[in-house]
Amino acid sequence: MKYAIIAAGEGSRLAAEGIESPKPLVMVRGEMLIDRLIRIFMDNDAEEIVIICNDLTTLVGQHLLDIQQNGLKGRPIPLRFVMKSTPSSMHSFYEISRYLDDSAFCLTTVDTIFQPEEFNEYIGSFKKAVEEGIDGMMGVTDYIDDEKPLYVEVDDELYVKAFLDKSDDCRFISGGIYGLTPRSIATLQGCIDRGESRMRNFQRALIADGLRLKAYKFSKVLDIDHAADIKKAEDFLT
Repeated sequence: MKYAIIAAGEGSRLAAEGIESPKPLVMVRGEMLIDRLIRIFMDNDAEEIVIICNDLTTLVGQHLLDIQQNGLKGRPIPLRFVMKSTPSSMHSFYEISRYLDDSAFCLTTVDTIFQPEEFNEYIGSFKKAVEEGIDGMMGVTDYIDDEKPLYVEVDDELYVKAFLDKSDDCRFISGGIYGLTPRSIATLQGCIDRGESRMRNFQRALIADGLRLKAYKFSKVLDIDHAADIKKAEDFLT
């Protein structure tokens, strides 16, 4: 299976709060965010890891080049990376989608924090779901600590019915973990052609295009948007 990481944001909120490192290089429990994801993906049989970072922060590109050439702590990594600034996460996804159109893949943003054991179980469930004809499996959580959560409406069997900006009765929100098949790339292309942006619009388009999506519950998923989130993440992972 392939894995992909969107690491093209500038981390402006972190910088404004005194965090000097670019977001992908922020340390959580002694490990850079991007290194943590790469390690976890390799532990889940990554055949290739595709990453996009912006072309404004050369430190991230240099770090990825070092991993590409020398491995991660000596471990060879099948890494492909693109350096390009984009207007949104969805556009970042589009820039690397050409490398993801031949097999099922899992996509996350670089600051997504989850328990590795849960992720391992999720990948196993996603692989099985793909064999059964599911087009995607979206990581969700009932832990809500997000400034603008995307609510995920599901039926009793956890098939996704809708993605909503507001809801009084949805139990889950999106965790920013997307297991998808190549069929989703056509939907992404349609979004770009229509001039849409934001990953939540892409997710809505998946439903509109008739793709079959299931939700997979994680106990908790965190994002690193503010300096205080680093401590939250470390407490969660301890």
